[in-house]
Amino acid sequence: MNETVKKKRGKTVHIGVGILVFLLAFGAGVASKAAIGPAWAKEYSVRWSDALGIRKTDLPYGEGEANRFDLYLPKDGGKDSYGLVVYLHAGGFTTGDKADDRDMLAWLCSKGYVAAGINYTLRDEAHPGASVLTQSNEVKAAVPQVVKAAEEAGYPIDRMAAAGGSAGHCLAMLYAYRDGGSAPVPVVLTFGGVGPSSFYQEDWGMFGLDRSDEACAELFGVMAGVEIGPEEVADGSYLEKVRPIAAAEWVSHNPVPTVAAYGTHDRVQPFLASLRLKAALEENRVDHVYLEFPHSGHALQNDGALSRQWMEAIEEYLDKYMPVK
Repeated sequence: MNETVKKKRGKTVHIGVGILVFLLAFGAGVASKAAIGPAWAKEYSVRWSDALGIRKTDLPYGEGEANRFDLYLPKDGGKDSYGLVVYLHAGGFTTGDKADDRDMLAWLCSKGYVAAGINYTLRDEAHPGASVLTQSNEVKAAVPQVVKAAEEAGYPIDRMAAAGGSAGHCLAMLYAYRDGGSAPVPVVLTFGGVGPSSFYQEDWGMFGLDRSDEACAELFGVMAGVEIGPEEVADGSYLEKVRPIAAAEWVSHNPVPTVAAYGTHDRVQPFLASLRLKAALEENRVDHVYLEFPHSGHALQNDGALSRQWMEAIEEYLDKYMPVK
């Protein structure tokens, strides 16, 4: 084996390991968040019981094995209209399930909303072609089926919010900003935390992408589901290829009221990237709450007062833009 081939293979392995580290870190960050919860958090988490209403699970919205959603219908049925909250699960685009958010979905249902958790095809060995783009398109295809199922059950939907955590937050923002204009009902709110929203090479230095056009092309290509060459990173033309998955680039398309939180010490979703979302919200004069957790990483675990403020802001914006009638 000549020296050139050895170097090429070494670089490929290095890039592949970098992608694996990113995906594993993304999932690990979410897992740690789930394990930490202050006492006040119980106010925003409800254990499901039939006293809350009706729960329908694993309803299909497509042909894929993962194309299923759970529907939570509040006990107070028979009204003229309801608000829908779609909450998308975390897991680094490679793991997770709608059932992981059942307490959040039950809480939303207890407030009088129709709530839905949607599964999407995860990127794994069985589905190596899955990407943030394909997952966002699955969510887009699912929402009309969620609205239809609610209406068939006697819960007509007239407005909705898209929400989620981490990977789910990324997908929720894409639906709200990018796809909201074609939604079956108006998207009036999006909320969540620590979801990646932009893909500028210089912001992703913690993974070494600012020092390697090859690594940047490889990781962003995997996430966007497209081929990106290092020369496209070098001249900046790759940005057009990642635009379909960059939520911050779509805020002007559908400037939906927003509540979002990010940790300044995030080692999974680069904090610098979240500042571009903040700038887009400000430039487009979006009614928003953007919270920076100065002592926290991806799990948002070290700023208890801000965590409570974040959840209170979510509840406030729900009441403002989706009041229960």
